[in-house]
Amino acid sequence: MNSATLGPFLPKPVRILPRAVWFLMATALLVRPGRATAIAAANDLIFQEQFSGILADGWSWLREDPAHWRTGAHGLELRVQPGNMWGRANNAKNVLVRSVPDPAHTPLEITAALHNEPTGQWEQTNLVWFYDEGNMVKLGQELVSGKLCVVMGREAGDKTLTVGIVPLDATTVQLRLQVTGTRIHGLYRTVHWPAWREVGDCDLPIKGPPHLSLQCYQGPPDVNHWARFEQVTVRRLPA
Repeated sequence: MNSATLGPFLPKPVRILPRAVWFLMATALLVRPGRATAIAAANDLIFQEQFSGILADGWSWLREDPAHWRTGAHGLELRVQPGNMWGRANNAKNVLVRSVPDPAHTPLEITAALHNEPTGQWEQTNLVWFYDEGNMVKLGQELVSGKLCVVMGREAGDKTLTVGIVPLDATTVQLRLQVTGTRIHGLYRTVHWPAWREVGDCDLPIKGPPHLSLQCYQGPPDVNHWARFEQVTVRRLPA
């Protein structure tokens, strides 16, 4: 059998690829789908606070009461004192605030884990999308008529609107605010319900630059309650 007959069986010439192309191919093989997701999530991270020591730069207090907040192995602990941020009173202590990007340009997702064991009517611990003391959207754990609930509320010009109330099955809850353009969604989950569940959504009461805020108030004056925030994370919201 001559070479003409063997033609279909002879190996084709091997193409020598540039070194850069081989490197990219090898990298693609090493990055498995799960790892790629983790890398993408890391790239979306804007800010994360564990509250294990000194507060990171960028936080500020409204009506700070240094004797009634602390950070450490359990996170940020705040005594739930009398006072209010819902409506016109605007006198709650230890309201913690920091700036976040404008959601008109950067859709955001803010997640927080918190714990409290309230006993008084309206006692609450909130993750808040905050413009000023009269314009905000709160999402938090609250005692309503003796029942533990997740409550989402909108305040514009000190005028309040309850967006959603959902019964809560645990004193520890994870909260999530998703903000795109002029719209905000509130979600939560617990150890008993690990999938995220929606509480409600509403338009933003826009007034000036946006912030996130952590707030605890309406605590009984004669009970020493300490609420706990274990972590706050701000990410760019995936498409």
